Amino acid sequence: MIVRPATDADAEAVCAIVNWVIRDTLATFNTIEKTPEQVRGQIAASNGAYLVAEQDGSILGHAHYFPFRSGPGYRFTAEHTIHLLPAAQGQGAGRALMQALEARAKEAGLHVLIASVSSANPGAIAFHAALGYVETARMPELGCKNGLWLDTVFMQKILTPGIPAPDSSVNPG
Repeated sequence: MIVRPATDADAEAVCAIVNWVIRDTLATFNTIEKTPEQVRGQIAASNGAYLVAEQDGSILGHAHYFPFRSGPGYRFTAEHTIHLLPAAQGQGAGRALMQALEARAKEAGLHVLIASVSSANPGAIAFHAALGYVETARMPELGCKNGLWLDTVFMQKILTPGIPAPDSSVNPG
């Protein structure tokens, strides 16, 4: 298995994974399936922060990060998404994707990665905890899907612990 930056050619396979998660799980509160064009747009906008795990020419999963909030005070924090095919879960693809994504995030100067996890997905909570993510908030009934109110669990990992914060009076550009 290899982890590599996603390309336009991966959009169909990524779309199939994302749309399975949207249609058939409570892992996301999204109910609108994505198109390959939307995925291509996300890949293009990611500046190399959109990764796929591939084995024998098949995409097993994807992960990417994106701004957590707007404004210069949040420029060192990003939120991430990771999805795997059911058959790829528990086989190391998720860990490999997250390790590569965290390395890219550090290279990009990020200090914190956030996971926003559905409480209906205890496997994802355990997965993130095993990677060093800490639950920082649980927001009751934040989402609704399939006639259910669902909680959101926020987890975070400080990628560069102990480094001093940059001078906030400097305009980031």
